[in-house]
Amino acid sequence: MKYTLIGMGGGTDATLTAQGRLALLRADAIAGAARLLETLPEGCTPRRRAATKPAAILEALRGAERPCAVYSGDTGFFSGARSLVPLLEAEGAEAELLPGLSSIQLFAARLRRPWQDWALLSAHGVACDPVAAVCAGRPAFFLTGGAGGVASLCAELAAAGLGSLPVFAGEDLGYPQERISRGTAGEFAKKTFSPLSVLLAEAAPREARRAPGLADGLFLRGEVPMTKQEVRAVLLGKLGVGPEMVCWDIGAGTGSVSVELALQARAVYAVEREDDACRLIRANRERFGAWNLRLVQGEAPQALTSLPAPDAVFVGGTGGRLREILRAVQATAPGARVCVSAIALETVQAALAELEALGYACEAVQIGISRARRAGQLHLLLAQNPVFLVTGVRPCAK
Repeated sequence: MKYTLIGMGGGTDATLTAQGRLALLRADAIAGAARLLETLPEGCTPRRRAATKPAAILEALRGAERPCAVYSGDTGFFSGARSLVPLLEAEGAEAELLPGLSSIQLFAARLRRPWQDWALLSAHGVACDPVAAVCAGRPAFFLTGGAGGVASLCAELAAAGLGSLPVFAGEDLGYPQERISRGTAGEFAKKTFSPLSVLLAEAAPREARRAPGLADGLFLRGEVPMTKQEVRAVLLGKLGVGPEMVCWDIGAGTGSVSVELALQARAVYAVEREDDACRLIRANRERFGAWNLRLVQGEAPQALTSLPAPDAVFVGGTGGRLREILRAVQATAPGARVCVSAIALETVQAALAELEALGYACEAVQIGISRARRAGQLHLLLAQNPVFLVTGVRPCAK
């Protein structure tokens, strides 16, 4: 038995391929979303049933000699066809896929732009981080739907400081009421869009990803303590930060570590209680275009409860609550790497004891930095305060 899975493009007769049309006219049973069944070519079988779940589609087509399932867009682009094919193969049936015009093809054509360099994502019923997407250096295209609608995605961009980011929306592509809109994320966050919409957001302006260790003088500082350049470079190496990681920076201070993490990772949550420090974090986020840095104003560990589980955690300040913070981290993400900075020997001892008690394999290093300063015709080395980094790795995370 052969089942034909057909991509109907924009869901109208105008965007259906000739190959798909011929298969539909030959079919003796058709199943798919109700709106697609309403737009089938004239002359198709009256045996049609609205169904979207793979099992329901399969049940609706049983007993037919030439069964067809229809999907919007293309069968290979975030399509439900990917879930039906394994069910058919498990029953020993053959699946033939006839691709259709995808929404990205239709949208790119309307904008008169090539789309081969866009990042392609779906926010239709799945978790999606639009801020991380636009921070990856390419325009980001989103299939939207449900809670992940155009306005919702743009509201997240605006909340991250990207309210002026250029965005484009395509509503009801392929239908007579099709509409293409241009604006900014801040503007779109306040508007209402059709449930059948797609969104294109331009790449966010930001500092290019580079080796960690930004010069101290590049940051706005004020009177808030800041982790120095060389220490930042080492601690990012200790945490093994990668582009798909979620990171926490607890006691973020000026945000220098948060910015460095944001330029390397997917998402960063900077936890800081002091108002002056929070203002600096916001300013440094904008200075470096570290839009994937989310500021969480509050005191740890209470401020950690609503954050997504991290892959790596830097603890730069504790307010005397190191034990509680480390236990909260371990409870939320037992496999996360943890790095604690310290300038006092007692803090080093406490960090080692607490991490080992929680089952981490620990390492402690001391970083001593001397910087050359001109003194007349000579250059003298001036020692900086030594800093200790205590790193904990759970055996399962090695």
